[in-house]
Amino acid sequence: MPRHERNHASQINSRTIRSTTILGVLRDDVVALAGDGQVTVGDVVLKHGARKIRTLYDGAVIAGFAGAVADALTLFSKFETQLKSSDGNLRKASVELAKEWRTDRYLRRLEAQLIVGDGESLLVLSGEGDVIEPDDGIAAIGSGAPYATAAAKALVAHTDLEAREIVESAMRIAAELCIFTNDRFTISTVPDLSASPAEGDAESDAPPELTADDEE
Repeated sequence: MPRHERNHASQINSRTIRSTTILGVLRDDVVALAGDGQVTVGDVVLKHGARKIRTLYDGAVIAGFAGAVADALTLFSKFETQLKSSDGNLRKASVELAKEWRTDRYLRRLEAQLIVGDGESLLVLSGEGDVIEPDDGIAAIGSGAPYATAAAKALVAHTDLEAREIVESAMRIAAELCIFTNDRFTISTVPDLSASPAEGDAESDAPPELTADDEE
């Protein structure tokens, strides 16, 4: 192989796909889920307004992903199938998806993490077979997860803010600290509170517009 072709192949194979930030908060029987819009590959920001939050099961469940979009779409489809077969039981559907994700030869190669919630539960799902329900109703995935989690914990402990307000404020803090997270958020709640869009770049309950860009 010519040298320039080897170098080009090496650049593609070694590209670093950076992560996003997805934050979920369960408070007073309301689950709010927020995701930023940045898609970063290597040292380049390819997209600023990607939507990584999706509603499922006729709006009764919300889900967010960190990972490759094609993989996430596959998992969303599988998860919605499990929701329908379990009559909307989020816990049962999550366990069944985790089992299939862990054992299926094709699915276990998918690179993504999910946060799902329905107003009663907030769960983190992974390809390792994990189904984790946080004790305090706060869950985050992606590169900015530690910052978003810390901010949300402080807001839950020391304020009376609603779940939606908490995720928006915590995500703004994460966006200031994590270079792979921006401040163009998509925020959804279950039940749908029909809140107006927040000031700035936050987008309220917008229809999913998942892109073909890779995000991990």
